[in-house]
Formats: sequence, structure tokens, C-alpha cells
Amino acid sequence: MRTSPFLLFDGNCAEAMEFYYKCLGGELTLTKVGNTPMKDQFPVEKHERIIYAQLKGDNFDISAADWMASPILEPVQGNTTAIYLTGNSYSELKPIFNSLANGAEKDERTFMELREVPFGVYGQFIDKFKVSWVFRGETA
Repeated sequence: MRTSPFLLFDGNCAEAMEFYYKCLGGELTLTKVGNTPMKDQFPVEKHERIIYAQLKGDNFDISAADWMASPILEPVQGNTTAIYLTGNSYSELKPIFNSLANGAEKDERTFMELREVPFGVYGQFIDKFKVSWVFRGETA
């Protein structure tokens, strides 16, 4: 058994997952509502939305979708989920941290530059898609 994050976006799932793909590499799969047998269950205006996305690499697996619920329920992103990215060292994590932090909120309450801490290396931020990222490395 393993765990993997599942992220919900509000119409920009493809853009977000392509950004993560550019930063992390791996294999990206994007499936639009309109390309599935379920398309008739959704209004035409939702056919371009992503019903399922997966970004999979040797050491990560991120799944996502666009919000499909009724307008009564509004998606709230960034404050209930995070992606925890671990690695061996600062030098391994720093390039990925910098790529993903491009466009991130720089609020001192939510942004912590990747740096040495008593338990190794740590950093965090909320990216431009309102997704929280937490980084941890074993050594500086």
C-alpha cells in the first residue's frame, strides 16, 4: 500500500499538471471529460475540463482533476492538502524547489526558503496554483 496526493483544480488542471511535469519530469496523462464515455453525463461547457490527470515518475505519483461538482460546492485549494517532497540533500532538492516556487506566494507566513535546519533541510511554499509544497532533505 502507498499514498499519493490527489489535487482538485477549478478549470486549470491541465495547466497546473503541465507545469509540474516541466519541473519534475516523469510521464503525464491528461484525460478530458469530452474524450470519455461519460461525456454525456456532463454539460458541454465541462467537456474540456480534465476528469483525470496523473504525473508519474520513479519516485512520485500525483493525480488530479478539475472540479466537477455542482456550483453550490466551491473548491477551496491549498489549505487542506500538501505535497511532501523528500530527498537526500539540499543540492538534490534546490533546483526542484526553485522551479516549483516560480510564481509562488512570498508571504512570510507561508513561504520558507529551502535551508538547513536541525533535522536536515526544510522549505515550504504555496505555488501559483494554490497548492502547498513541503520539502525535506536528510542532509545539507
